[in-house]
Parts: sequence; structure tokens; C-alpha cells
Amino acid sequence: MNDLFIQEDDLLSGSGVAGFGAGDDDDDDEGQSVKSEEYKDEEDEKAEMDLIEQYGEDDDEEMVNEDGKKVTLITREGLNKLIEESKYLKETKRREVAGRIKEAISYGDLSENSEYEESKNEQAFVEGRILELDEKIKNAKIISGRKKITKTVQLGTTIHLRNLTKGKDDLEIYTIVGSTEADPFAGKISNESPIGSMLLDKEKGDKVKVIIPAGSVEYQIVKLD
Repeated sequence: MNDLFIQEDDLLSGSGVAGFGAGDDDDDDEGQSVKSEEYKDEEDEKAEMDLIEQYGEDDDEEMVNEDGKKVTLITREGLNKLIEESKYLKETKRREVAGRIKEAISYGDLSENSEYEESKNEQAFVEGRILELDEKIKNAKIISGRKKITKTVQLGTTIHLRNLTKGKDDLEIYTIVGSTEADPFAGKISNESPIGSMLLDKEKGDKVKVIIPAGSVEYQIVKLD
């Protein structure tokens, strides 16, 4: 976990991500784009509601389920990836490893059979990963991936930051996600990290000071999506 915090700190102290620019589009193209986005929002909402019905929905104040187990805060897209990986391990990888173990056993003496040991180790890893994925899926809480008006930084919020310390004009853009989906180099910061937790509940115009190994950096929140 500490490595992840350091990566996020280092990333925020770097050049960041340039702000978005927008040009003028033709009226027809703009109309088609709006219709496409509306249709996509309807599809996204239906798919998200299906997952919420199966796995539950997010509640920022409740971080554990009724069994006392920690919930997995995750977007619909992220949950789909976990489900796909679990399915692949169960239906494909597990069979491949079992086949290699069977073949290794056929070689005879297991005490000096490196293929057998490697296959058994891989089997243990696969089964452990399956248990981990199934636990996360079972305790998943969906973070809405749909864009909505938001006044404070919450899970799923995309934040546009201005680096006041360096006086940079380009904005740095990050999204607050659950620890399962955190990827600082892709602009996804965990809500459990020092940076993410510091930004939570802040509003547009607020200033935050981030402590990094090289010192401190002050940012101002310019925009929330």
C-alpha cells in the first residue's frame, strides 16, 4: 500500500495531465453526438441498475457489509473486469493447470519433478486469485460511472486541479476510485490513499496541500465532473 501512495505522490508532483480543449463542431455533428450520448446514458443506467440489483449500490458511510466484511468500492466497468477474470480462471486457466499437473505426474518420481512443483504452485496461485476475486465480487458496491452534477469530491468524481506551487496553466486531471481500480499513471487515485482521502468532500475552488517526499504541493480544485 505504501508503494501505491508514493506513486500517487510522485505522479501529482510531475507534469500531470493537460487540460482538455474543445473546438467548434458543426450543428449536425453536435446533434448526433448529443443523441448518441443520451442513448449511451440510457444503456449505462440499465446495465448499472442490473448490477446494483445483484451486488448492491454504494454507500459512502457504510464501508462494511452486514457480515462485517469490507466492501469493494468499484465502477460497473471495473466489476465487469473482475467477473471476466474470475470466469476465465475457473473455465480456462484451472483446466490448463490441471492438465499440466496430470502430465507432470505421468513422468514418474515426483520428488525430483520440477514440472510438477511448478504446476502445483501455479494451481495454488490460481485458486487463491479465484477466492480473492469472488470475495471482491460478492462484496462489491457500485460507484456510478455516469456523469452527474456534483458539488463535492466523492468516489467516481473526476477532479481538475491547478498546481499553485509551480504556477502551471495546464490542469491535472484525476478520478477518485476504490483501491481495487487505483492506477495513478492512468489518472485513477484511490480514495484510501493520502491524496484521495484529502480531496474527498472538497468543493470547487478549495485549495489542498499535498505532502510528498520532496516537500509539499498546493493545488486548487478548478472543476468537478
